[in-house]
Amino acid sequence: MNLSNYIIPGIVLFITLYGIYKKVNVYDTFIEGSKESFGMILNLFPSLLAMILGVNILTRSNLLNEVLKIFAPLVDFLKIPLEIIPMAIMRPISGSSSLVILNDIFTNIGPDSFVAKLGSILQGSTDTTLYVLTLYFGCVGIKKIKYAMWVGLLGDLLSIITSIVVAKIFF
Repeated sequence: MNLSNYIIPGIVLFITLYGIYKKVNVYDTFIEGSKESFGMILNLFPSLLAMILGVNILTRSNLLNEVLKIFAPLVDFLKIPLEIIPMAIMRPISGSSSLVILNDIFTNIGPDSFVAKLGSILQGSTDTTLYVLTLYFGCVGIKKIKYAMWVGLLGDLLSIITSIVVAKIFF
């Protein structure tokens, strides 16, 4: 028996029973909520489409490899593995893209390698800042995101630096 298979149905059953207990027409409430969500989806779609298009252009155009060539001397001087730089660049943009890069590191270099451990720390300590700004700010209609973006990206940069320091200390 796998308990995780029953968690979501259990939550739905609990909400349904609680709605019946409170004498709420659960089905009609669900339908109304679904209707309201279409407006939000229509507001979010252009922002998400632009972000997905940007990620695809960045990953498929080979631009990331050109950026790596620029950073190679600095990264080599600082004794940071070059394989981690694409992940550090992609993480604030797309969590799934950075996970793909981390999976490639696991496959090609090994899960017990320093690079894999550093990538795991980086994955856990940074956020998908641009995705969060696109989704959450777009959802509530906030257009002026300048300071939030810079603070979020600065936080990501500090998290990347801290990840490197922590990985070097412990591994």
